[in-house]
Amino acid sequence: MAIPSIKLNTGASIPAVGLGTWQSPPGAVSAAAFHALKSGYRHIDAAYCYQNEDEVGQGLADAFNAGICKREDVFITTKLWCTFHRRVEENLDLSLKSLQLDYVDLYLVHWPCPMNANGSHPLFPKLADGSRDLDNEWSHVDTYKSTEKLLRTGKVKAIGVCNYSVKFLEELLPHVDVVPAVNQVENHPYLPQEDLLEYMQSKGIVLTAFSPLGSTGSPLFDEKGVQEVAKKHNVSPGTVLLSYGVARGNAVIPKSVTPSRIEENLRIISLDASDMEVLGKISREKGTKRYVNPPFGVDFGFADQQKA
Repeated sequence: MAIPSIKLNTGASIPAVGLGTWQSPPGAVSAAAFHALKSGYRHIDAAYCYQNEDEVGQGLADAFNAGICKREDVFITTKLWCTFHRRVEENLDLSLKSLQLDYVDLYLVHWPCPMNANGSHPLFPKLADGSRDLDNEWSHVDTYKSTEKLLRTGKVKAIGVCNYSVKFLEELLPHVDVVPAVNQVENHPYLPQEDLLEYMQSKGIVLTAFSPLGSTGSPLFDEKGVQEVAKKHNVSPGTVLLSYGVARGNAVIPKSVTPSRIEENLRIISLDASDMEVLGKISREKGTKRYVNPPFGVDFGFADQQKA
């Protein structure tokens, strides 16, 4: 099936499959971005914290210069890092310079977790006891309100958040003028987060799923239900997992630097209700599993992390 697009609350559309760039090996990202665009991707996901935006930018520039696509045809996302919560536009400008762009289509608050901008490390500052050096005098609400101002600069077309639970969205929404267009969170059959998805849909916020395949070497590929659906449709487990996300109305951003895998990740199929029931049973029967849980010392309020 053709890759669908999802309408955002801004009126713009985001392609349901994008290329993720988190943890992509240095030296391979530029070629990966170029190959993705050459293969038909029109959605690239980046972040300042990934420290590879220069490579992403080169891949984009190479594709534009080669006539593969135009800038306005590609949906590009990047993210504000935690040590820049008081310096939002400064961080955006650094990303734009690296990406060789005048604007991004979507700018996200990477984590609702302000950190000390003058700490022991520019990205991951720690206190003497080894705990994360947080900026407790600044709120994630303050940060998001700062991103609202970016909309007037023309440097961003839409704004949103990442790693927000229902609890954090409920803290945020009463105080802002612009509802986030997107909330990017970990999402896959081990971590379906139905409560969050339902809440977001009620507010007009699109879910973009990072780690839609689980983690590297994820046992999701060997799950009986995933294998069953893959065999039924004669496709790979990876195709099933990405199609699961798209079938739920989400965008998915699988990461790869392997040309054949980049191409395969673009092959989405239609899953029927019985397929979705089989995949939905996985977490109900085996429990939830979260792969991305950084040691920030903050309770982000996700339902699967709350003690009974």
